[in-house]
Amino acid sequence: MGSNAPNLECRMFEAKYPEVDIAVMIQVKNIADMGAYVSLLEYNNIEGMILLSELSRRRIRSVSSLIKVGRIEPVMVLSVDKEKGYIDLSKRRVSEEDIQACEERYNKSKLVHSIMRHVAETLYIDLEELYTHICWPLYRKHGHAFERLACRTFKIIVTDPDSILSSLTREVKEIGPDGQELTKTVPAVTEEVKEALVKNIRRRMTPQPLKIRADMKLNVFNLMDAMRKAEAAGNKDCPVKVKLVAPPLYVLTTQTLDTEQGISVLNKAIAACAEAIEQHKGKLLVKEPARAVSERDDKLLAEHMAKLRNDNEEVSGDEDSEKDEGMGDVDVENSGPGITE
Repeated sequence: MGSNAPNLECRMFEAKYPEVDIAVMIQVKNIADMGAYVSLLEYNNIEGMILLSELSRRRIRSVSSLIKVGRIEPVMVLSVDKEKGYIDLSKRRVSEEDIQACEERYNKSKLVHSIMRHVAETLYIDLEELYTHICWPLYRKHGHAFERLACRTFKIIVTDPDSILSSLTREVKEIGPDGQELTKTVPAVTEEVKEALVKNIRRRMTPQPLKIRADMKLNVFNLMDAMRKAEAAGNKDCPVKVKLVAPPLYVLTTQTLDTEQGISVLNKAIAACAEAIEQHKGKLLVKEPARAVSERDDKLLAEHMAKLRNDNEEVSGDEDSEKDEGMGDVDVENSGPGITE
């Protein structure tokens, strides 16, 4: 153990710079006349810049409405000058698909990073040394380290770490009996590091339930029977809830550790709901099928619901329009368990 504190700063990926045409996660540090200076969070906070012309496809009326100091968000890499260290980025060219993929990758990488950083801090080891001997070799061999360490292997690495870690080696220099320098291959992961790694994976990488959601449009006078039958299709592992977006739009949701099971349960709930609605001469239209949704999807839904509520508050005398949609006099908030507004 050295006298100096270990270096606990390191990029998440082996490459020092991102590739062009990929989305990266940034944090805005400063807004200047030419654009915004940002830190690339996955690349140890190296600096990049978003020109004003790359903030939005529309005419910019207020820069502060588009970007704020401290905000964390995905942007697209336009160009990288490795010699000068210049990285040009774009906010306006990043798509919704790019945003979602970047957020998912960053959240996974951040979790791995926090585990490796804690191990380095606990054992007084430079963080980059752990990445060099553990994470980056796993990236090269198995793809994204999180998929190897968590999605598939966290159950294995806790009970049988050698099946994953024993393949990792590193070279060390030694002086042989004849006084000549020798290169020797040794295990990359010591017993001490292995023990700390297993302990942290067990503590931090517990499986999190996924939210499964289906979006529906319901046109029927009596909804209560249909909603109760939809909820009854759930079970203790996958409870089904019905949420009103705005008449006649509803969503079915459940949470589960098993995506396939959650989708299957919601499909059964939709079928039960459709059968009950048909008995009342109504219609059920599936707007979006059952699928796993992210926190961003939930945020977008909440924003949409808030907008609809605000729009409804500005319109008076809309009771007749609800009846025209076939909703009747439904009190969703007090109509039964599991139905929330």
